[in-house]
Amino acid sequence: MSYHGFRYVSRSLGFAMGYLYWYSLGILVPYEIVAASLVIDYWPNGVPLAAWITIMLVVIVVLNYMPVGIYGETEFWFAGIKIITLIGLLLLSFILFWGGGPNRQRLGFHYWKDPGAMNTYLVTSNENTGRFIGLLQCIVKSAIAFIFAPELIIVTAGEMESPRRNVPKAGRRYIYRLVIFYLLGALAIGVICSSQDQALLTGDTNNASASPFVAAIQNAGIPVLRHIVNAAILTSAWSAGNSFLYMSSRSLYGLAVSGNAPSIFKSCNRFGVPWLAVTVSALFSLLSYLAVSSGSYTVFNWLINFTNTSGFISWICCCIVYFRFNAAIKAQGVEKPYSSRLQPYGIWVGLSFAIFLLLINGFTCFFPQNWSAANFFTAYIGIPAFALLYVGHRIWFWSDPWAWKSTEVDLQTGLQEILAAEKPARPRDTIGRKLMALVE
Repeated sequence: MSYHGFRYVSRSLGFAMGYLYWYSLGILVPYEIVAASLVIDYWPNGVPLAAWITIMLVVIVVLNYMPVGIYGETEFWFAGIKIITLIGLLLLSFILFWGGGPNRQRLGFHYWKDPGAMNTYLVTSNENTGRFIGLLQCIVKSAIAFIFAPELIIVTAGEMESPRRNVPKAGRRYIYRLVIFYLLGALAIGVICSSQDQALLTGDTNNASASPFVAAIQNAGIPVLRHIVNAAILTSAWSAGNSFLYMSSRSLYGLAVSGNAPSIFKSCNRFGVPWLAVTVSALFSLLSYLAVSSGSYTVFNWLINFTNTSGFISWICCCIVYFRFNAAIKAQGVEKPYSSRLQPYGIWVGLSFAIFLLLINGFTCFFPQNWSAANFFTAYIGIPAFALLYVGHRIWFWSDPWAWKSTEVDLQTGLQEILAAEKPARPRDTIGRKLMALVE
């Protein structure tokens, strides 16, 4: 995406986006590694936390050094495990809804009535206001679940067979998965688990025991299944770390291609993998060892909050890139091979919501009982950091236009290579199918 920012908007935006992606995605790798290692602690074992971190770190880095076909194969199976698990949990929720569990308790919408579908948050004097504040906080916090995931479709397009056919297909399937797994998953949790369940309120937050699905499974008296769910959570976190390193390294590679990073990072091995970009990006993974010392969690959480803000900035930039790309298409009379029926209205909705989420990212710190300079700093530091990257580059290259003219935007470079590599549709498009699994 940073290369698109450079190509369709300006060198300054491409520069700022590139480094935003590189450090944000790089920081998310240790976040996922630590999340996976903490899930392992659900099962009693005498292995030090640092050892689990090392094992997962090595596997992730090695997979990213391998050819993209092998990488896509592993991500395909990781995504398959997640999909099977989510489908299984949705079916389980449906069965518990009708009282099909071992305890024969028919849940229905019992928890929606007692204690209620939604809790108040921060404001207790007015229940409606308190619930609305809770809804906003839920929206902001849940964004981490799919931040930078839409951009992954674009990142994999560079190494995907027949991208003009497979990228639109991946985009459509991504929307369906959001609707099915996120919306139905949220509904299922509200049905099978009370918001006042003690496992959620007092559970050990250092492992998966506080998962609402695990709490519901325990309450229903189902043996063994909670261990299977935790194992699936483990593979999911491991897979996410794998994907984030892939994206971070390609961001650094994109910076080098656009001339915004040393050209040495364009170096690829015989498999076409930018091995030096992978090596440098993997250094962020060492931050995962901060989890070994509990005192280091303060720094670690600061980095995660920083990344959350960066994700909203990324979505705003993606909208700007689309505006300029669309203007260039119209000005130069180029026909798009694919066009969404939601555009151009969809992009305005996306831009409005992305700005809204960025502004309310740390809104809870403005409540008197929640105020602290640290909370405010961690919630909004990403904005001046991105502005510093962009403004600094603008000052250095002051002679550059704020945005390329629509008639001068390069829409031709690389087109012939894509057309030459275009392959006819096959019943089982192996590479495309496996790379599309990355959107999970």
